Amino acid sequence: MRLSPKVLLIHPVRMIPSLIVPLVGLLFVGGFSGMSYIWAAVGVGVTLAFAVVRWAIFSYEITGDRLEIKRSLISRSVRTIPLERIRGVDVSTPPMHRLLGLAVLKIDTGASGGEEEGKLDGVTLEEAERLKSVLLRRTRATRVTRPARAATLDETSAAVSTTDPAAATDPASASAAASMSAAVRAETEEAEREIIRVPWTWLLYGPLSGAYLLTPFALAGGAVGLAFQWGDDLGYGRDAALTVGEWLWEHPYLLLAVVLLLVVAMPFVGGVMYAVFNWNFRLISRDGYLVAERGLINRRSVSLEAGRVRGYEIIEGLPERWASVARVWAIVTGLGDSQTRGQLLPDVPRTVAFQVTGEAIGSYQAELRPHPPIARNRRLFRAIAPWLALAAATALTALLTAQPVWWIGTVIALLLAGSGIPLGLDRYRSLGHGYDGVRLAVRSGSLRRSQAVVERRAVVGWHIRQTWFQRRAGVYTLTAGVGAGKGGYSAIDVSQPQAIGFPAEVTPEWLAPFLSKGQ
Repeated sequence: MRLSPKVLLIHPVRMIPSLIVPLVGLLFVGGFSGMSYIWAAVGVGVTLAFAVVRWAIFSYEITGDRLEIKRSLISRSVRTIPLERIRGVDVSTPPMHRLLGLAVLKIDTGASGGEEEGKLDGVTLEEAERLKSVLLRRTRATRVTRPARAATLDETSAAVSTTDPAAATDPASASAAASMSAAVRAETEEAEREIIRVPWTWLLYGPLSGAYLLTPFALAGGAVGLAFQWGDDLGYGRDAALTVGEWLWEHPYLLLAVVLLLVVAMPFVGGVMYAVFNWNFRLISRDGYLVAERGLINRRSVSLEAGRVRGYEIIEGLPERWASVARVWAIVTGLGDSQTRGQLLPDVPRTVAFQVTGEAIGSYQAELRPHPPIARNRRLFRAIAPWLALAAATALTALLTAQPVWWIGTVIALLLAGSGIPLGLDRYRSLGHGYDGVRLAVRSGSLRRSQAVVERRAVVGWHIRQTWFQRRAGVYTLTAGVGAGKGGYSAIDVSQPQAIGFPAEVTPEWLAPFLSKGQ
């Protein structure tokens, strides 16, 4: 099968930004003569021809238990993706694709890091949904139904035929076998169930997410970069951009007004960007997959195989904690680009986050255990000592130079040192780890607090380490190695009994040979 021919309307438009500078330069060099316009038209024609050739040589096919993506012109290239290796199928609709009724389908096998293993850019929406359904259902059938369910049916049929020779012709036996087969099929094809639909009013939490707040400064920086890069090509020259910058630097009050304007715009622009990316967010359970759908301009659907979800990570920035909201990411084995594809929930009320994770994955049922008091002292020291050192340095400079401006720096440093006290205490209160018999949890951080909840079966190893300062304090960093997500989640500054006892509690069979009574 081939991509939709409508994609030929998209590829040339994508190439326009890379063609603008050469075409403008060609027209300027040719003096806007008839020949320069002819060469520009030839360049556009070559671009269109390249798009047609690229479309014509591309095809894809589902053959048996694999997906083949082929490119063939002079040489032939075939990429084979075994269905059992597919971790997820994502469908997105960028603006131009949506206008033409097309979609981008990405296949992730977890074998290529953050990049998708296969990509079909330009299938129709109907074909994208069909392929997604076929790939995910056949993938699940390949992994689960064939080795387990089929064996069960074969054993059942064999048992019926050996115990009762007449069962083959007995309508009741045939009906029972058919019922069992239907039950097996129903087990593999779960009906769609909506776990949560995020109300649009919760999009107001968007400005609390720090990443989106910096959007105005990112846009301003991008505009400055374009001015320096394309200034000469666009006719006003790079020197003009430098002149504007120098003029603003010579008028600091105006520069301060621009900065303040960007700061004021942070919550509004950040909120708009957040709403664009997370509009109409839905989390659905469908055919053994968790499906997250979101987006206003570019609608995206991400599928995560529920059988490979090993836990979740709840993230709370300081403003989000004040508002009692949180974000959630899934911890999934073999998932590329987990920071984007693994998102289960945007900013939602904290209680809702725990309810949804408990329903979709499983809840953690125990209290977190506190870390030793020395961990609190270490956090207080790191939050206060640098500012006290800075205050001492500025005070000494003020005494040596007799300039009052240095005393202002001393006062500011002392105020920051004072603010470090509640910050250090909060960082200590955020520390914790625990185990409820099924899942273990670790938590740390203050400005960005993260709590990871991981199933015990996902733990593949333990790593205990000490820095030089930790050796002096008698504490350890205990990392649970997990074959999913970030690869490991750490309990920071635990005591020696905790560093030894926690792994022995979670995975006693691993450590039993190395532990003896009385030690």
